[in-house]
Amino acid sequence: MLTFTIRRLFLAVPTLLFISLVIFLLLELAPGDPMAQVPLTVPPEVKEKMREALGLGQPMHIRFWKWLVQFFWIEPQVLIDHYLGTSFSAGDLRVISWQTRSPVMDIVIQRMPQTLWVVGTAYIVAILIALPIGIYSAYRQYSWFDQLGTFVSMVGFSVPPFFSGVLVIVIFSVQLGWFPSIYDTTHVVDSWDAFVYQLKQMIMPVMVLALQITAQLSRFMRASMLDNLNQDYVRTARAKGLSEYVVVMVHVLRNSMIPVVTVIALGIPSIFGGAIITEQVFKVNGIGQLLIGAIQANDLPMVQTLTFIFAVLIVLFNLIADVLYGILDPRIRYD
Repeated sequence: MLTFTIRRLFLAVPTLLFISLVIFLLLELAPGDPMAQVPLTVPPEVKEKMREALGLGQPMHIRFWKWLVQFFWIEPQVLIDHYLGTSFSAGDLRVISWQTRSPVMDIVIQRMPQTLWVVGTAYIVAILIALPIGIYSAYRQYSWFDQLGTFVSMVGFSVPPFFSGVLVIVIFSVQLGWFPSIYDTTHVVDSWDAFVYQLKQMIMPVMVLALQITAQLSRFMRASMLDNLNQDYVRTARAKGLSEYVVVMVHVLRNSMIPVVTVIALGIPSIFGGAIITEQVFKVNGIGQLLIGAIQANDLPMVQTLTFIFAVLIVLFNLIADVLYGILDPRIRYD
């Protein structure tokens, strides 16, 4: 397993380099000009100097190489300097946002906690709800609970976040007045009342995100459980006199979790994509809203860095899913 993990880590390097090249070329071919929002009263020669200051006057391959050096070499040194108090990155030019003229990673780190609060909570809540629903629905196949779970899952999986988000705002914020419609990212939790308010403003965005995740995971869990409940080893375990709880929750559940682990692991990067829309609806000042703002402002360094971070998450959680396979099923070996 260790050899397989090391080999996959080495293979991830050329994979990420190829992905970064594709992202860079796609953004280069995209229409738009970062100078488009500059007032018309600015003379053309001044605009040209501004373009050169942003690095737009250099050839494409040189700009790509500079971005690779800044992202893979300088930014890790900045992180080391921050935690260890060293000065490895002193004087080095970092990836700078065209829109804010600030280092991109500093802005990402500032926005990341808001996204993690909402996305992380929604994912944990969805897993805690979806797995028991899927297990019980499979064990009580075609019961009223199974039928209700199937209906709710289909609705949750079909309704997009931009619709369900507006719907819960109208119901719980406008009509009932229970929760605030806008997420206050400047809110500081320093008392019990502040903590209660934080929970209230998190309920609706977490509800919207968790609805889709729960719908997907519960269906996968149910299908996997049904597939294993009909296997020969289950009948053998029951014939040996094992209790129904041990048969279902130990033998069947462990084998059923193997494909579900893939969905859970690979769903973590995708939920960040779903959070882009949810953050726009509830005005959460996180990574999703940062990406939308960067696209609208044609801030290529910001867009390129954020999309590449999503790609890194996908490659990383693919590796985590493969490693978890071997932990859950001893029959799987990576030689």
